[in-house]
Amino acid sequence: MAPSRAALSALLWEKLFRETSESLGLQGRIRQMLVAAITQGHLTPDSPVPSSRFMSDTLKVARNTVVFAYQELVSEGYLITRNRSGHFVGQAAQQRNMLDITARVGNDDETDFWHERIHARPSQQRNIRKPANWQTQPYPFVYGQFDPALFPTSEWRECCMKALSIVDIRSWAQDLIMMDDPEIIAAIQNQVLPRRGFSATKDEIMVTVGAQHALYLLADLLIRPGNKVGVEEPGYPDARNIFSSRTRHVVPVPVNEEGVDVQAITADMDMIFVTPSHQCPTGVTMSMARRQALLEKAGACNTVIVEDDFEFENSFVDKPFPALKSLDQNGRVIYVGSLSKTFAPGLRLGFIVGPKPLVDELRALKRLMLRHAPSFLQRAFALFVSLGHYQSFLRKQSQIYGQRERALRDALRQYLPAFQIISSPGGSFCWVRAPEHIDTTALTAVALQNGIVLEPGEVFFSRVSKSARRYIRFGYGSIDEPKIAAGISTLAELVTQHFPSATRKH
Repeated sequence: MAPSRAALSALLWEKLFRETSESLGLQGRIRQMLVAAITQGHLTPDSPVPSSRFMSDTLKVARNTVVFAYQELVSEGYLITRNRSGHFVGQAAQQRNMLDITARVGNDDETDFWHERIHARPSQQRNIRKPANWQTQPYPFVYGQFDPALFPTSEWRECCMKALSIVDIRSWAQDLIMMDDPEIIAAIQNQVLPRRGFSATKDEIMVTVGAQHALYLLADLLIRPGNKVGVEEPGYPDARNIFSSRTRHVVPVPVNEEGVDVQAITADMDMIFVTPSHQCPTGVTMSMARRQALLEKAGACNTVIVEDDFEFENSFVDKPFPALKSLDQNGRVIYVGSLSKTFAPGLRLGFIVGPKPLVDELRALKRLMLRHAPSFLQRAFALFVSLGHYQSFLRKQSQIYGQRERALRDALRQYLPAFQIISSPGGSFCWVRAPEHIDTTALTAVALQNGIVLEPGEVFFSRVSKSARRYIRFGYGSIDEPKIAAGISTLAELVTQHFPSATRKH
């Protein structure tokens, strides 16, 4: 006789259990396993569920743990109980899987149909790419990623719990439509902007889903097909790609040791995009004289400046320069900032500061796109700032990043002396130029095969060239200090093996 659906093989239940998230605990994992079994069709409506004793023996957990998991699923309608008959799958627990009713057939006609209608190809743009498994590699020199060792788990959990109070839920759970959580606006006003040397009214601040979302909104609102936009060269690829999707006239503006070359800015440029605090990707800090010259040039050319002030939190100098926006007397600078970049990039929280007429239109545009950033995250992060956790985290992170940066510079000088460090101290990366005969794209591929994750520099240039392939970005935000020297030492061995003579000074 065939086994009943209630007695699915122990091997299958063990497999489903292994696929659950260990962070949920045993009871949560059993719930997740059963929900998956129902939604995936292993258990159908009205079919019996294995007994708690069978499941306890199969999964090697306490029987009460299984019983409590079953009770929770009963309360949520996934399971029902019948006297002396055990648990069964509820009728409402599983919607019919339409894939079981209609076969999905793909063909060439469908492909041609969509190719004719897609007028843009963002997938063909050159973007920064990171291997999906970078966290499992022994030497992850990646930029802009999460470091679990630094994340203030208990403090963030505290703020999330406070945001779930009855009073707070009534505030953030509603649809804010075009507005942002007033608590996070106040946090930006009172604790973030003063550190950058300027102030703004609440009507001049808007929260975005990360800084990149801010750039997309600004491009959508301000750039027309015929406009000319100046972008740093080398510079942030995603900004270049966003602006290029609005106009064909995106012009590279060279960067030198003081920042963007003001002399290369022409009078017909409608917008200039800059990263003054810690230039992407060179790490150069724009000098005060260069900032003044840039503002004067923008006034003379009647152009708008978009300042992406990323990584200002990680300055290793005693008195970092204030934001370019703080020097702006004529309202030409639009300030873009990130709240989550160095904290937890997956949170995706950024903001824009600009004149009220601009911010009003940005709010209306944001409403058409996604209404507002998740208000629960806004409230939790506002509490994180107001309770002092954010500043404490930044101080600790800056100290550790400083130690890692010094370790990286020392290791590069010791093991790869022919590689020239270009970036200024600060941030969470070093911009490095390799010897002339080194192709860093090829080096990156070789390094990854040996557990070293690097970022080749050619993507930061508007055109691929031999000179662009000499650069590489070493991130140290996600690698422990003791691993840095070992990683660079291993890299030096690979350079010697695959690119002979590269470790000798020239």
